[in-house]
Amino acid sequence: MSFLNKAISEAFKSLFDIDIQPDQINLEQTKKEFEGHQTLVVFPFVKQTRKSPEQTAQAIGEFLKENYQEVADFNVIKGFLNIVYADNFWLDVFEKEISDSAFAQPEAKSEKVMVEYSSPNTNKPLHLGHIRNNLLGYSVAALLKANGYNVIKANLVNDRGIHICKSMLAWEKYGNGETPEASGLKGDHLVGKYYVIFDKEYKKEIDALKAAGKTEEEAKKEAPLIKEAQAMLLKWEQGDEQVINLWKRMNSWVYAGFEETYKKLGVDFDKYYYESDTYLLGKDIVEEGLEKGVFFKKEDNSVWIDLTDEGLDEKLVRRGDGTSVYITQDLGTAQLKYDEFGVDRSIYIVGNEQDYHFKVLFLILKKLGKSWANGLYHLSYGMVDLPSGKMKSREGTVVDADDLIDEMKQTAKEKTEALGKVDHFDEEEKTRLYHMIGMGALKYFLLKVEPKKRLLFDPNESIDFQGNTGPFIQYTHARIRSVLSKASFTEGLQARPETLKETELELIQLLSRYPATLNNAARDYNPGAIANYAYDLAKSYNKFYQAESILKVEDETLKNFRLNLSYHIANTIKKTMGLLGIEVPERM
Repeated sequence: MSFLNKAISEAFKSLFDIDIQPDQINLEQTKKEFEGHQTLVVFPFVKQTRKSPEQTAQAIGEFLKENYQEVADFNVIKGFLNIVYADNFWLDVFEKEISDSAFAQPEAKSEKVMVEYSSPNTNKPLHLGHIRNNLLGYSVAALLKANGYNVIKANLVNDRGIHICKSMLAWEKYGNGETPEASGLKGDHLVGKYYVIFDKEYKKEIDALKAAGKTEEEAKKEAPLIKEAQAMLLKWEQGDEQVINLWKRMNSWVYAGFEETYKKLGVDFDKYYYESDTYLLGKDIVEEGLEKGVFFKKEDNSVWIDLTDEGLDEKLVRRGDGTSVYITQDLGTAQLKYDEFGVDRSIYIVGNEQDYHFKVLFLILKKLGKSWANGLYHLSYGMVDLPSGKMKSREGTVVDADDLIDEMKQTAKEKTEALGKVDHFDEEEKTRLYHMIGMGALKYFLLKVEPKKRLLFDPNESIDFQGNTGPFIQYTHARIRSVLSKASFTEGLQARPETLKETELELIQLLSRYPATLNNAARDYNPGAIANYAYDLAKSYNKFYQAESILKVEDETLKNFRLNLSYHIANTIKKTMGLLGIEVPERM
């Protein structure tokens, strides 16, 4: 719409003899309750025009209507000038901007961005929280890539520590050599099973010690199992061959299980980092911080940073015995990422329970003078809850990702078959469709909400073929493809009617907003903006479909135009849903 900025600039010069540059003119989308397509707020200019807001807006509106055929009409509401474009203007937009370039590759940007997500522990399977994390990370990466950025998708795997040793020790003690192949369990579920067993046995020991007169704190420290797990961790750190081999074996089971879940979720990574490789990093940075006076030592030789001036507190960065704490390795890993990839931005997709941690991490790196620290960003997201009793998790405490995916596919099957939408499908097509709908419902429901918000996920509510859901949008895409197929539509067909119906106009306007919506969603790291845009497209298309004939219209020009419009709506739905990691069916 850049022509309007220039036209309004000319109006200011002609009417008031003042120079307002086109880039100084901000246009807004007209609010739905008023007639118009774009709105100019004139209040910022009235000092220069020396007229009232209403007089200024009226004069500019008359100038535009008289001098530009693209402007059909205007109205003034106080200091707001609402501009109505002519049908021919929208037809030009459709032919020249949407049909030709809406799906062109964006101009490549020099900026390199790393998106880190997933970050699982290798002592248990992925759960519902991981699902939101993975979907957010994958979609944010897709949005940035679609805007021309060079994107690296990274996964930092937490594959070491006491929690890992708990699973290893329990398997060693109670596993009788059980393997994924022998048990029929996915590797991550098998290892998770022994993490739960450790916890149960550990609690038994704590209860026995408490019964013998120990306090709970003493019992937790003195229980034989926790001491054995700590001894195992020490052996791992010393490179004990037997412990390392067990660790490698059990982790290999978990990785195989993770990959299976990632494949079902449709997410992937360009780079894996492992905590076992990075946990010693950061020690040099601590020394650097001491030299620069950013850190200080306490009497017990521990190293700290004082952040009280920033409204925080003192933060430990190295223990008195010289060992790292979690933030030490995060400092080192951040440096490693920059050294390896020279990223301009690094986005961490991590739940909001880590808000404080990342605030401290980024602040420390800035105080250390790291030039790249300004490019660090924590995309904090809220928890996901399920209605109680809706699903049972394998472990009884968290909702397992694989269980939820299976539940979604089953619900998709039941609802689709109840509507009789797959009577003409063979079994292979049905299986693929149920997965597509189930995953579309899950992904859309979790991504349509702004990341920071906590949300309640209801599997049944998400698989609804009406309303703001993934399946409604998927079904709309299939409906459009069906229309195009019946018409034997040929891509590239051009046709221009003399006037536009209101529903056609609405669709073209929506299509014209795609580039700006994509840009804003990437800028704000908010897949929800794209999700809700896809819903608006589907909703508006269904309104058009109900109101206007497509295949039965007698005017060939009008029929071809409506088919062409339908084609571009289908393409845009497919593209926007793809940015959420959601496939759309060609038929249903």
